[in-house]
Amino acid sequence: MKSTVSVLILLCLSAVVAAGEVEIVEARALSTAPGVYRFEVTLRHADTGWEHYADGWQVVNPDGQVLAERVLYHPHVDEQPFTRSLSGVGVASGTRSVTIRAHDKVHGYGRKPFVVELF
Repeated sequence: MKSTVSVLILLCLSAVVAAGEVEIVEARALSTAPGVYRFEVTLRHADTGWEHYADGWQVVNPDGQVLAERVLYHPHVDEQPFTRSLSGVGVASGTRSVTIRAHDKVHGYGRKPFVVELF
């Protein structure tokens, strides 16, 4: 019995880790007013359910300050890739680009941030 339970636990854990890190497929910024932007970010992640899913992304300025965060409250198992937006993000005048970094519940922030040029 103990070995069966151990095998089941290992299988569940391996399924959670197998989903890998979240990937930013595309991101863009739309100016809605001077110094204010709407960000649209497309993510891909092999969400497996509540234990392992892409749970958000951040907009970060060149100095490393988090300007805004979009929290994702549920898995998107059957919707991949998926796009979510965030409006009303203030960006200091003269900032030419920001970085988007995505997060998942198991791996944390992905290793490949996405730079968005601001126009």
